[in-house]
Amino acid sequence: MSDLWPTELRVSKDRQRLLVTFNDNQSFDLSAELLRVLSPSAEVQGHGPGQKVTVPGKRNVAIISMIPTGNYAVRIGFDDLHDTGIFTWSYLRELGEKGAELFADYERDLAEKGMSRDMSEKPR
Repeated sequence: MSDLWPTELRVSKDRQRLLVTFNDNQSFDLSAELLRVLSPSAEVQGHGPGQKVTVPGKRNVAIISMIPTGNYAVRIGFDDLHDTGIFTWSYLRELGEKGAELFADYERDLAEKGMSRDMSEKPR
């Protein structure tokens, strides 16, 4: 088990951001869009290598629920009804540390596929 765990998970009033503070006092402000499009769910990540999909149209997605999953994760529900992603503490930390880079990769994928952060369509 990781030596890092959140001491606070706080959703912003507009439900567009999640503030995560870890026991080493590092804090990360994660957008709901980042969490949604990089969800660890099989729906987004696939069931094996090369199966990850790019999810468009989530610029304004909001967090509607957070359900603890054991002592190691939280299940985050979004207002587009996606709620199958179980975010482990280590994955939330990775998103905090590498989120800008991962989101830039996501935006490149969108552009390469002719997709948009604003227009919802079938993920591919």
